[in-house]
Amino acid sequence: MTVAISDELEQMKTMIKNFADKDVDLYAQQIEDEDILPQYLIEKAKELGLFGISIPEEYGGIGLNAVGKTTVLEQLGRTHNGFVSLISAHTGIGSTGIVKMGSEHLKQKYLSDMAAGNKIGAFALSEPGAGSDATNLATQAERQGGSWILNGTKHFITNAPVADVFTVFALTDKEKGAKGGITAFLVEKDFPGLTIGKKDKKMGLRGSATAQLIFEDCVVPHENVIGEVGMGYMNALKILGEGRVGLASRAVGSCDKLIELSAAYAKERVQFGKPIANNQAIQWMLADMATETEAARTLTMNAAEKIDEGKKVIKEASMAKLFASEVFNKVADKALQIHGGIGYIGEYAVERFYRDARITKIYEGTNEIQRLIVARKILDEN
Repeated sequence: MTVAISDELEQMKTMIKNFADKDVDLYAQQIEDEDILPQYLIEKAKELGLFGISIPEEYGGIGLNAVGKTTVLEQLGRTHNGFVSLISAHTGIGSTGIVKMGSEHLKQKYLSDMAAGNKIGAFALSEPGAGSDATNLATQAERQGGSWILNGTKHFITNAPVADVFTVFALTDKEKGAKGGITAFLVEKDFPGLTIGKKDKKMGLRGSATAQLIFEDCVVPHENVIGEVGMGYMNALKILGEGRVGLASRAVGSCDKLIELSAAYAKERVQFGKPIANNQAIQWMLADMATETEAARTLTMNAAEKIDEGKKVIKEASMAKLFASEVFNKVADKALQIHGGIGYIGEYAVERFYRDARITKIYEGTNEIQRLIVARKILDEN
């Protein structure tokens, strides 16, 4: 599928690709070594408007539609995944709830600073006892006058150590559960009763900070409810649907970069008197990598188009996330194989992409859960 994009978006695509390849790549090894994102890159991302790609222009953002956002995130996926995770989590699941379901008061209060990158957003759904089973939340919210009191723990929260605002899901009616008993709240980092845990040490995604959130009688004003009380679970599904399309687009961009790196290395690396690119085994690997990447791109763009058409994309988003993340892992594995021993060395980008690829089959809904979602939709439709 080839989706026509405007000249303006084409220019932005080129600009973001140059930023990824020329700026972020220069700092990639530093991010790996220090597990911290350089302030220069954050400021540069602010200048480019990357923190506001999904926020409407009236609130200071760029206001890209889903196809536009997918185009941008695909280019960002070419570079360090930890850096991209900061922006993707913020512009995706970290702000979508406010943009799509927040009151005008919440939009006016938070979105301008979020679009400028002066306030970072995060999404808090997962819990120690409720990862894939998002209906089994233990975090509770009790109404007291004009406020809600939250108690519970969230974990694996991307951007938690650096975020200013959190979209938090809590149980507000235990008897109703997911069907009318879960509510979304916008919680500021300085609200009384919220503690942010220590930064997690992860296998990959260096520079992307994750941590626990601990709520102990955390006071949240009623005006900070996102959407309707009790409709939080349905809101979460909508937010995650769009977030999964964003994750898929990043995976496609990473595949593109891995194919480029592999093809260039195969032409340079000489074995038995000739470049390994002349070997059919290498050529077949490159062919499979490119073919599956194009299929993932098509699935992802198809889901983005349906979002822009106002259609429900629960199935399509899950298909895109499932397939693109699986392809990312396959492509990273083949890229490392093509590079041989050098690809296993930490100073080479292939090694980093290989580690970073693995989490894409787990977060924002494991691929097992994506298969369940797709299968249930098929059974409902037929």
